[in-house]
Amino acid sequence: MDLHAAVDIAQLAGTVTLIGGAVFGLVQFFEYKKQRADAVAAEVMHTFIGAELARALTILRGLPDAVSAERLRDEGFEAEYAAVLVCTTFETLGVLVYKRIAPFPLVVELAGGIIVVMWRKLGPWLQQIRAEQSQPSWAEWFEWLAQQCAKHKDEDAPAYIKHAGWSPWKR
Repeated sequence: MDLHAAVDIAQLAGTVTLIGGAVFGLVQFFEYKKQRADAVAAEVMHTFIGAELARALTILRGLPDAVSAERLRDEGFEAEYAAVLVCTTFETLGVLVYKRIAPFPLVVELAGGIIVVMWRKLGPWLQQIRAEQSQPSWAEWFEWLAQQCAKHKDEDAPAYIKHAGWSPWKR
C-alpha cells in the first residue's frame, strides 16, 4: 500500500467517524428532549395528585361561580389560601405550557376541566385582587391557560365517552 492510499483510507475513516459522531449526537439530543418531556409530564401529573392541591380544590368546589373577594374573605383564611394555591399552581402550569415545556394536550386531558371551572369560580376575585394590589399581571398565566383550555376542551367529548371502546390490547 502506498502513502496516497493510506492517506485516502485515513481521510475516509475520519469522515466516517465524524459523520457517526454527528449522528450519535443527534440521536442523543432527541433522546434528551424525549426524556425532558417525560420528566415534565411526570411533574405535571405529580402536581395534580398532591394532597394540598386536592384539599384546595375541595374547598373551592363548594363556592359559587364568580365568587367575590368579600365572600372569599368571609369564608376564612383556608378559602383564601386555597384560592392562592390554585392560582399559583395554574399560573406555573400556564407558563410551562406557553414556553412549550409542558405539552398542552396533556394539560388539557389531565386538568383542562378543573382549570376552566376554577377560573370560572375565581376570575372575579382575581380581578378584584389585581385592582387592590395594583398588579394587573397577578395570575395572568392562569387566566391565559383557562382561556386556552376553554377553547380546546369543549372540542371533544369527555374521555369516558370518547374512549369508551379503548382496550389495552389493541393500538
